[in-house]
Amino acid sequence: MNQPTLSTSKHLLNPQSSNTRSYFVLLLLNHHFSTDSDPNPKPKPSKQPQEDVSLVTQVVQLLQSNEKDWNLDQLRHLLFSDTTTAPSPRSLFHITRRLETSSKALKFFDYVSENVATSPDSAAATASLSSSFQAVLELTKREPNSRTRLFDMYKMAKERNIPVNMGAAVLLVRSLGFAGMVDEAVNVFNGLDPALKNTHLRNVVIDVLLKWGRVDDALKVLDKMFDPNAEFRVDSVTGDIVLSSLLKREQRGRRVSDEDIVGLVQKFGEHGVFPDSLKLTKLITSLCRNRNTNRAWDVLQYVINSGGAVETACCNALLTGLGRVNDFKRMNVLMVKMKEMDILPDVVTIGIVINFLCKSRRVDEALELFERMSGGGEKTDGISAEPDEIMYNTLIDGLCKVGRQEEGLRLMEKMRLQKGCAPNTVTYNSLIDGFNKVGDIKRGRELYDQMKEEGIPPSVVTLNTLVDGLCRHGRLNSAIEFLNEMQRNGLKGNVTTYTTLISSFCNVNNIGMAMELFEQMLSSGCSTDAKVYYCMISGLSQAGRMDDASFVVSKLKDAGFSLDVVAFNVLINGFCKTKKLEKVHEMIEEMETVGVKPDSITYNTLISYLCSAGELTIADKVLSKMINEGLVPTVITFGSLIHAYCLKGDINKAMKIFRDMGSKSSAPPNTVVYNILIDSLCKNNQVEFALSLMDSMKDKGVRPNTLTFNAMFKGLRENNLLQKAFQLMDQMVEQACNPDYITMEILTEWLSAVGETEKLRRFVQGYDIAASTA
Repeated sequence: MNQPTLSTSKHLLNPQSSNTRSYFVLLLLNHHFSTDSDPNPKPKPSKQPQEDVSLVTQVVQLLQSNEKDWNLDQLRHLLFSDTTTAPSPRSLFHITRRLETSSKALKFFDYVSENVATSPDSAAATASLSSSFQAVLELTKREPNSRTRLFDMYKMAKERNIPVNMGAAVLLVRSLGFAGMVDEAVNVFNGLDPALKNTHLRNVVIDVLLKWGRVDDALKVLDKMFDPNAEFRVDSVTGDIVLSSLLKREQRGRRVSDEDIVGLVQKFGEHGVFPDSLKLTKLITSLCRNRNTNRAWDVLQYVINSGGAVETACCNALLTGLGRVNDFKRMNVLMVKMKEMDILPDVVTIGIVINFLCKSRRVDEALELFERMSGGGEKTDGISAEPDEIMYNTLIDGLCKVGRQEEGLRLMEKMRLQKGCAPNTVTYNSLIDGFNKVGDIKRGRELYDQMKEEGIPPSVVTLNTLVDGLCRHGRLNSAIEFLNEMQRNGLKGNVTTYTTLISSFCNVNNIGMAMELFEQMLSSGCSTDAKVYYCMISGLSQAGRMDDASFVVSKLKDAGFSLDVVAFNVLINGFCKTKKLEKVHEMIEEMETVGVKPDSITYNTLISYLCSAGELTIADKVLSKMINEGLVPTVITFGSLIHAYCLKGDINKAMKIFRDMGSKSSAPPNTVVYNILIDSLCKNNQVEFALSLMDSMKDKGVRPNTLTFNAMFKGLRENNLLQKAFQLMDQMVEQACNPDYITMEILTEWLSAVGETEKLRRFVQGYDIAASTA
């Protein structure tokens, strides 16, 4: 069950609030990076006792000479004259650490080890040796190539039963781990007395394991810290280490899922540890980027309800995610929650909301929020922030997208009055695009001229916007002139510019100009994409210029792109139309080689071509393969085959395919298919069969058209079935199917010959001819 939301005063006094947390973090960082102090220190006197300082100074001076020249008698007198006690751990630590080299320190350590062995106070002797050993390790760490030497010294200590104290343990684990000797670092940790494995040391081990990608090992250590009965539990440093590592984009080792990270956040929360603003923002952003907005919402609500600190940046990340999925209801709920918790929205917050309102075409709501923010409305609801250029540009673009360009212009003038804001290239691009979209090309060009007068540099987006507007309204020559003008001024077009122009010239069948632009693009060194090549291939294929299309294909491959199924279909269709069967085969083989699977359009194109070429046996095989590939034939597929068999005079085969349509196609026969069959049946003197198909059309809800009736009238005339013709004429009138010149030619010649001109007159006037008294 969620805990109630904290009040404002309680929230500010919470140890997890930003100011208090910053203080704690500073203390913890100081503690985290200390290797020579007890992580749980007892109060110490601010100054070392005078006798200890004197002893340290005397011994260090004595040991300055070469190890072979040490005066051992004097050294023994200084350190071990009192046989009842060993030198203090503090003294031995400072003496050892102030020696010049690790070798000298190690020799001194050996000396001390030999002399404290006889001490009656074994606990004090052990503590003294541990402190001296820690100092030896510190000196060794400072010297080159210390990696293996550190671990060798640890093994030596183990062999001689010298306990490793906390400072030495931290130094060993951190130094070995960060030098890449992770197994050795773990061995040190595992071999320590359980009492030494406190939270600080466990944090160091987790940090090392995560750094080297040993995620599962790190999580095992962490799980023990989550145990409610554990002596040493997680703290805020643990949370920082774990979440910082797992939220990195370039994390070593096994990738931990967002869901698992959310679970860790909740486990930390049970111990009163919450991610700081930066980490919580990263997690929410990652969840939203992976379209897991609901989980991002749950995480933020959990932290809020559990008393964790939440700042504006976290809310902004969630607002961005909610906006992407158009969840404006929860955006409003979050804004209300921010107000309740005294989390003040900043200019980014308002910008996010305005941006998504504009994208969803809710511009009036965006304008209302803008007015409240800038203090122009009656109710500000605590929202107070200075609008910036991005916000103005977002609103202007939103207004232009919904056809309110004039309001956009007025807002630009208001923008000029705002301190620190001024129209820029983005502002003008939005307005120019808005006027172009409604066909006001002249106004768009005027804005471009105004932009230049104000010294605002146009961008390639400006160029593309104006070129697109000119092309949309058929002013292709003006578009070329404008491109040339911009290039003379030093602004070159990009792939979008050329794609727009090439596509427009292909659409008006000016392939020559399209090809010229394509070559100009290549020679200019402009970065290209596959789309511009596809556009050129399509235009050339439609124009039947397949040699040129093949040339563009070679350029596409040289540029590192490959053909997709759409491009293959365009080329296959082009080669079929130009009857280049060998090239069709090449395309099919290439599709198989590069792993592009043919789709329904590919098969339909092939079947249509084979049918027109009279290769019906191959067409049948292609149809079978199409079905075996799991593709459902369309009415076009079957129509092509039916038409081909009808032309061949094989009505029985055509009718078999017609009947198969119901079981093998999701699309039932349409008017075109019925017309092909009815026409073929009538031509083969099977009029009654054709009439039955017309009845079938009525039952299936397929509406006959003028071509259907014309085919029937021809067949009825050949068999002199006048009464059937009269019935069909009434049917045409009832269905408001207008006769064409072929209908009138057939009926005029036939009915005039048999003296039924009155019925013909009434039919032309749109009356039922059955009512005729003629």
